[in-house]
Amino acid sequence: MNRVVHFEIPVDDLRRAADFYTTVFDWKIEKWPNGGDDYWVVMTADRESNDPGINGGLVLRNRDVDPATGSNAFVCTVQVDDYEAAEKRIFAAGGRAAEEKTIVGGVAWQGYYLDTEGNRFGLHQQFSSTDRS
Repeated sequence: MNRVVHFEIPVDDLRRAADFYTTVFDWKIEKWPNGGDDYWVVMTADRESNDPGINGGLVLRNRDVDPATGSNAFVCTVQVDDYEAAEKRIFAAGGRAAEEKTIVGGVAWQGYYLDTEGNRFGLHQQFSSTDRS
């Protein structure tokens, strides 16, 4: 089976995007030493972590984005423990809602947002056993 092993988020302003994702998800983001000034590494977990997931990068965008719908690209979804708290951080950091929170398959909350660069991303929270009863 072929797995996704890396993601890239196209942005207009690397610093603004780094600040957004650091504030919302506590990711570690820094300029890649070998990437010049237009590529920053995104660490979603420490290198030693055994948690599922992948790391990625911020890359300067090379085309315009429709402000109403976000970029026409591969959409990543981030799993969180507290949907409402994550949504508050998104709004406080300058993000906005793209699609309302909804129940997915009776097992999770899912919603979509736009970051400060107009990129669409998902937010996902699995239901706990008490949510299902």
